[in-house]
Amino acid sequence: MPTVLRIGAYRFFFYANECQEPAHIHVQADNRLAKFWLQPVNFESSIGFNAKELNQLLGLDH
Repeated sequence: MPTVLRIGAYRFFFYANECQEPAHIHVQADNRLAKFWLQPVNFESSIGFNAKELNQLLGLDH
């Protein structure tokens, strides 16, 4: 699972074997995990992140 970017506690990565799904990125911080579609950018799923954190990750809450 290659890491694409690190920002603070957040690690952005992808799994190379998920070709059957649309392009997406995973975000991990501690034991929290989220998944976002890339085209268009949209939230897909989350375990442990609250709504405020998800909005920050989407760039909706500056």
